[in-house]
Amino acid sequence: MLKKIPVQQVELGMFIQSLEGSWLSHPFWKTKFVLNEPAELAALRGSGVPEVWIDLSKGLAPAAVAPVALAPAAVAAVAAAPQPVPSPLPAPAPVSLGEELARAGELVNRSRQAVMDLFGEARMGRAIDAEQCLPLVEDVTASVERNPSALISLARLKTKDNYTYMHSVAVCALMVALARQLGLSTQTVREAGLAGLLHDVGKMMMPLEVLNKPGQLSDAEFSTMRTHPVQGYQALKAGGAVPQSTLDVCLHHHEKMDGSGYPEKLVGEQISLMARMGAVCDVYDAITSNRPYKTAWDPAGSIQRMAQWQGHFDPAVFQAFVKSIGIFPVGTLVKLHSGRLAVVIEQNPAKLVAPVVRVFFSTKSKLPIPVQLLDLAAPGCSDKILGRELAQDWGFTHLAELWAKPAVRG
Repeated sequence: MLKKIPVQQVELGMFIQSLEGSWLSHPFWKTKFVLNEPAELAALRGSGVPEVWIDLSKGLAPAAVAPVALAPAAVAAVAAAPQPVPSPLPAPAPVSLGEELARAGELVNRSRQAVMDLFGEARMGRAIDAEQCLPLVEDVTASVERNPSALISLARLKTKDNYTYMHSVAVCALMVALARQLGLSTQTVREAGLAGLLHDVGKMMMPLEVLNKPGQLSDAEFSTMRTHPVQGYQALKAGGAVPQSTLDVCLHHHEKMDGSGYPEKLVGEQISLMARMGAVCDVYDAITSNRPYKTAWDPAGSIQRMAQWQGHFDPAVFQAFVKSIGIFPVGTLVKLHSGRLAVVIEQNPAKLVAPVVRVFFSTKSKLPIPVQLLDLAAPGCSDKILGRELAQDWGFTHLAELWAKPAVRG
């Protein structure tokens, strides 16, 4: 049984079915949950949301007092009044990469299926309900807040078959990490994640033989693929209730600062901040992933190449992006001054050139050595990174196994 009550009558233990007003304006990413945390109750009461729907069969009922019924004029007055900025909910406590990997792995599996279902609806011509995407964006954001490297790194391990779906999840995570690095508001971080998740929905309108072609596209096929931003924008707009920032990123994530992008050849500040963010995140994940027609570039090498593409990205946004994932992202193979090879498994935000690495191979003996965890930023550590190495040059085929497992410091 559902009941609408004023927000000031909400108590801990109630099951929140939905909140009145725009779903982007309140402090919760989710609906349909039991309100258990005092911080959530305080955030709800300070959010400007006038009323909520509760489910009496799933949670606490209101106290035995007559609920205050807001007259239409009062409701209109509340809606017209300036709304306070929602109080952000407490961020999850940071954890190590090893601690977050298991949760991130489960999230990757759940999100893959969720995006497949979502995009499947789009391919069949059905409207996308953007509000239904928020629980997934919430989960991605919580993972990034606990440890940004875990989900971002796992999402990079997509296959050629699930690239289109996992690319959306990866860009969602990258957009959240970048928005947090830029110091954007809680609501803007939320919108950035949603924009990343839906930026490529237009690919569902592409012919499958073009979308999944294992070789290079012909000029005609490439022209067809270049229509996906416009088609995605039109589909999202037709569905309604999609934030303008999501529409903008969908339409403009292939624009370039020098005006050589598409579909509108926008230049510089004509491209919104959110779309400039989307451009960086989209390209990075694309070039670091195995795709039907090309193998992945290594993450550190991709950062170096992107830095050299003059006129492509907003320099300030790109610098913030590098800070958010590291100069040597998780999974990068590096050579140390000691002559050993190691794989990056954790960032040191205060010293991007000195991450935590897992040492496993000697370039002098050309043999594996006992695996050792090494914090290059730790006091007394005399080793340092000389440069990145390519796994294929050394015949390493299972490099992910060295970082995608809990890090036990000994």
